[in-house]
Amino acid sequence: MPYRLGDDVDDFCPKCKRLTNHNIVSLMGDRPAKVRCRTCYHEQDFRDGVPPPSKRDLKKAELFNQVLETVKPGATEDPPAEKKTPGKHT
Repeated sequence: MPYRLGDDVDDFCPKCKRLTNHNIVSLMGDRPAKVRCRTCYHEQDFRDGVPPPSKRDLKKAELFNQVLETVKPGATEDPPAEKKTPGKHT
């Protein structure tokens, strides 16, 4: 079914922080481009019901990437074992 201006669609509202009914405000081809929440009248880009990632998750990913940059490749491998000769004590 093709979308039309003014049609109702379900989308995630970042202001209400939940999935709500929205009206289509603009179309790009056959897909909604902008929608307006019918609860709080906040207008945003159409997300197809997918909430944006939380700031906490973004911060965790950023910190994880910083740690990975500091680790040298191959640093997690065990160092080669030293050969011990019988009879020598160190």
